Amino acid sequence: MENLGLGILSALLGIGMVVLAVLTHRASRTRQSLRHAYLGDCAGLFDNARLAAIPGRFPRLNGHYRGHLFDIQAVPDTLTFRKLPALWVLVTLPAPLPLRATLDFMVRSTGIEPFSNFQTLPDQIAPPPGFPEDCRLRTDDPTELPPQSVLIPHAAIFDDPRVKELVLSPKGLRITFLAEEANRGRYLIFRDAELGAVPLPRRDLVAHLDALVSLKADILDLEAAPERKSA
Repeated sequence: MENLGLGILSALLGIGMVVLAVLTHRASRTRQSLRHAYLGDCAGLFDNARLAAIPGRFPRLNGHYRGHLFDIQAVPDTLTFRKLPALWVLVTLPAPLPLRATLDFMVRSTGIEPFSNFQTLPDQIAPPPGFPEDCRLRTDDPTELPPQSVLIPHAAIFDDPRVKELVLSPKGLRITFLAEEANRGRYLIFRDAELGAVPLPRRDLVAHLDALVSLKADILDLEAAPERKSA
């Protein structure tokens, strides 16, 4: 009788493990499907849009907007010291620019931003007037900064409280903004940190695309009007 009971228990455990494996597999497929669709609405903004699927991660979107090539990435941040897990979107305009230094403007820096190289830049300096009080500026060469007359008009990028970072470099430009935070109740009770279940609306992206196009134009004007470098 005892052996029969153990046999039934073992069978039930086996069935439970199979059911758990099936449910886990289904959840994984659902998660990947949702993530693949995350940038789907935004793809309509671009000419020759291309969504590159990355197993286990969010896809990467690139294409041309107003004649400029853009690269869009969604990066989850689930570091345990954060109040809530977050999903960041990196909007990058890769293009050679007449800059001799990298500038990284960061607001509310925690010291560990998984999407950024902010902490690796050696020099921290005061940002120009007009940038938020909690904004920090780091660079790899403080002697080669573009003139403040170019930078100050673009401080308005940080008027959007979701914007976290603005990067200018000889290789291109980037804005990083907060797209989503995990549901507080589900995270605190169930430790559910799932992000990206709802596609990113294209309206959340347009302003950042336009801001980088405008900033690129002003930087290129430096090359066309070199006397502004001393402004």
